[in-house]
Amino acid sequence: MAHPTRTSPKHPLNPTVLAAVDLGSNSFHLQIARVTDGHLYPLDALKETVRLGAGVTADKSIDPQTGARALAVLKNFGERLRDLPPEAVRVVGTNALRVAKNAKAFVAQAEAALGFPIEIIAGREEARLIYLGVVQSLPPSQRQRLVVDIGGGSTEFIVGHRLKPKVLESLYMGCVSYSERHFPAGGMDKKRFREAQLAARREIEQMAKRFLDEGWDEAIGSSGSAKALSQILEANAVSNGDITLEGLQWLREKALKAGGFRDLALPGVKGDRVPVLPGGLAIMVTIFEELKLERMAVADTALRDGVLHDLLGRTQQVDIRDSSVTAMMKRYHVELPQADRVARVALALFDQGVGHDAAAAHAEAGMDLRQQLDWAARLHETGAAIAQANFHKHSAYIIGNADLPGFSKREQAALATLVLSQRGKLAKVAEDLRRNPALALPVLCLRLAVLLSRSRRSVAPQLFTLAVVNGVWRLSADAAWLALHSLTAYELGEEAKEWKSVGMPFEVLGLDTP
Repeated sequence: MAHPTRTSPKHPLNPTVLAAVDLGSNSFHLQIARVTDGHLYPLDALKETVRLGAGVTADKSIDPQTGARALAVLKNFGERLRDLPPEAVRVVGTNALRVAKNAKAFVAQAEAALGFPIEIIAGREEARLIYLGVVQSLPPSQRQRLVVDIGGGSTEFIVGHRLKPKVLESLYMGCVSYSERHFPAGGMDKKRFREAQLAARREIEQMAKRFLDEGWDEAIGSSGSAKALSQILEANAVSNGDITLEGLQWLREKALKAGGFRDLALPGVKGDRVPVLPGGLAIMVTIFEELKLERMAVADTALRDGVLHDLLGRTQQVDIRDSSVTAMMKRYHVELPQADRVARVALALFDQGVGHDAAAAHAEAGMDLRQQLDWAARLHETGAAIAQANFHKHSAYIIGNADLPGFSKREQAALATLVLSQRGKLAKVAEDLRRNPALALPVLCLRLAVLLSRSRRSVAPQLFTLAVVNGVWRLSADAAWLALHSLTAYELGEEAKEWKSVGMPFEVLGLDTP
């Protein structure tokens, strides 16, 4: 889908400055870092308390007032990011944008205000990035770690070893949503607190055993709620900066006695956190009880730091998405030689055709069509593990709905659409081609590669040339090869008819087609 983003072929592939924008359900964060010798050094940071989650109405829509406030913040962020190339910026949206029914319309406005594409990431992808951000800030250790991040609309749990997350979960409970639901106007009493804890317990029960069985040696909290609770406990000499079960119980009794945090004159209680502290406290107490915790350290890093480190890996050709594709191929027993055949032909045709296609040459930022085509070619037979009939549909469904670390929802959807288009009628993707003309070239290349490799024998890419002649896509094939492959020649003729049916002219040189 088109949106006003920048393309900048003049910029280097390895930017010296990277930026991450975290559109959280409570706050929006912008973090900018300098890259030196493969390491990140902070340059600038901005934070605005937007409370996007609180602006999601009962019918799951972002209300106009909250939307306007968010857009104003993004316009300011966009001014700070204005001179950065698209490959140096990554923007992620979390739970509020995952659940809002009008998220698509809001994101279109938000991208216009910010000037960069926005990825709405799945809960487990958010958990992975949080873990990456936290562990990168800690000394290397052989100890297994539990990371807990209470956000505005969701809470992420991760158990991992060193840089590798082993168990991830994202639950629909957050300091904003629980404060709004269980503590209206900030009032606290025992009944409301008990109801909030029961709600949190119902969520945590579904994953507690799995995490307890995995085990950990130390627990670490990240983001606003953990930091706020830690600061209050430390400011009142209840702990040394860690969060403890004893300290949480002390704070709960203080808050209940005062009827909430509004009138609680305690050192460390900051005004901007007061509206969401009740929900955050209820969730944290329940986490301690259900996961049998006594103490939790607090990290200074969070989601936005993980986004920066993930982005750094991509710019240095270490892309977690490649690992995700390889893992999926292994899981679904994809035939590697055939995947390689299709990828080799598809990319060779793409490299010939991209110079003739302005839309593909200047595709929207963050969506490298060549890389997307390579992934699609390698995953195109994923669905054959379910059934050979309509395997392309099964493949598209798996890719669109699986947990693929490193991929945003938009990237997964685009990849699924490309895989779906590999065979059969083009009518099923005609609307996608109309909205995004840059998609036509990778679709054509994938379909041709699948067709030419159908015999499951290697095909020399140099036998074919793809170009535009008088506004028409034309495939030139070696005449001798074509004469020896009459079935393929027939199928190429049918392919030309299929493209004609959606109003996109394509012809194969040397075929006797009407």
